Amino acid sequence: MATINSVLGPIDTSDLGFTLSHEHVLECSAGIQHLYPEFIDREGTIKKAVGIFKKAYAEGVRSIIDVTTIDLGRDIGVLEQVSRESGVHIICATGVWLDIPRAFWVATPDMIAPLFIREIQDGIEGTGIKAGIIKVANGDDGVTPEGEIILRAAARAQIATGVPISTHTGARGRVGEEQLRIFEEEGVDPSRVYIGHSDNTDDMDYLSGLAEKGAYIGLDGLRVAGNSPGTPDFRQRIDIVVKLIEAGFADRIMLGHDWSVLGDMFGGKEARRETERHNPNGYLVISREVIPRLRQMDVPDETIAQIMVENPRRFFEEG
Repeated sequence: MATINSVLGPIDTSDLGFTLSHEHVLECSAGIQHLYPEFIDREGTIKKAVGIFKKAYAEGVRSIIDVTTIDLGRDIGVLEQVSRESGVHIICATGVWLDIPRAFWVATPDMIAPLFIREIQDGIEGTGIKAGIIKVANGDDGVTPEGEIILRAAARAQIATGVPISTHTGARGRVGEEQLRIFEEEGVDPSRVYIGHSDNTDDMDYLSGLAEKGAYIGLDGLRVAGNSPGTPDFRQRIDIVVKLIEAGFADRIMLGHDWSVLGDMFGGKEARRETERHNPNGYLVISREVIPRLRQMDVPDETIAQIMVENPRRFFEEG
């Protein structure tokens, strides 16, 4: 077995257990909680998160991959405290989401890659807490020039450290193909890449093509409410899981919710309360709703265990 950086220090990959592949604890904007602490309830979020993750742990969740980057308001202290008090392993991210700092727009990949490498090898913000994954993002408009700089920087950091890459992608525009092309140009093995938000499309040719290359397919929109208009609904997303299993790609699938304890930046507090009202299960949708549905559709428990336990472990080990 290999080791992986968690927010509480290195853990053996065999200890990951039942893993949610794409989640957040706290989402905001870069620097808000430090410059304007009154804007968010940081302590209240920690308390709420600890309670939520204790319940998740009691129902079998052992690890989450938190892909919150600097431009999504990453707060490493929050993640450390929530993990320590709840017992759930949290793998945190370096990298950049869609709000790419303008200073990076005129930088080169070789200027940015060392920043990611430092957060992986030395730690984040002087805490000694090391990132275990590299997060990048490209939306429905495809890979922009500044987005390509970040992708190439992430690729170079991946090759230097062995830490895998997780992407936010515009699946309806087949953007995962662009991402993989750039990563492969940089020498990254597709098996070191997780193409996120892939269940925002039911284009099986696209999804199968990514899997055939060896990439992991992130089916991480598995929430009852909050999916983008024009994308598959909850039941259709479960159908996508089953179709990929039937096509022979059970070993390339990982599941998540893209959920957060605090995430007011996407519609504000009222929209958040409405979302929570429609989705009271939060991080337990997969456990309470998706897995029972998969069993009803004759997916064996061994396949479910492969997706939720073995695939995340292999993702971190294959490098």
